[in-house]
Amino acid sequence: MTEIKWNEFLIPYTQAVDELKLKFRNARKEFLEKNIHSPIEFVTGRVKTVDSIKEKMKRRYISEDLLEQDMQDIAGIRIQCQFVEDIYDVAKLLHQREDMRVIEERDYIANSKSSGYRSYHVVIEYPIQLATGQKNILAEVQIRTLAMNFWSTIEHSLNYKYKGDFPEEINERLKRAAEASFLLDEEMSKIREEIQDAQRYFTNNKGNINNSTRSHRK
Repeated sequence: MTEIKWNEFLIPYTQAVDELKLKFRNARKEFLEKNIHSPIEFVTGRVKTVDSIKEKMKRRYISEDLLEQDMQDIAGIRIQCQFVEDIYDVAKLLHQREDMRVIEERDYIANSKSSGYRSYHVVIEYPIQLATGQKNILAEVQIRTLAMNFWSTIEHSLNYKYKGDFPEEINERLKRAAEASFLLDEEMSKIREEIQDAQRYFTNNKGNINNSTRSHRK
């Protein structure tokens, strides 16, 4: 295989991330417009940097000719949810969509990693339309609660500093923080219906409050 032209290689992945972010954000908007609880709270996405791709190729012994099929997270989407139950609802939504196909799932919530990491990973095959025709792109969708995402973001930052070799004290603190995060999610799930009722009440009455405020200003 000739040397990869990285700018050209990453174009379809960038397009896939842009399209997927838009579609999932529109799905959230659709739920809210119907006054239905949205399992999707926030959507972000990124394309791996060239340096990150090269490092993973070396670490995982991935050859250039197998890069597109063996590295499933070059295109990455992250969906944050309010509740653990929402995570599984989002996973169901991915299965139901006809514009993508679920290839693989990894449940790190029911089976958390030894570090304390919790998340739900779904690898999808997503077709995009290029000037040269259709191309199927593999993308990884990470679905997690806000609490899980906070822990993961901190752990990821520390991982860069320590290169994965955490001091014992920090490692133990991270594990305790992961457990605290999980307990928070459990408690929120127990009062989920109350929270959703309050959110609906606020949304339904926000327009009345705004109208009242504007009338007082006149």
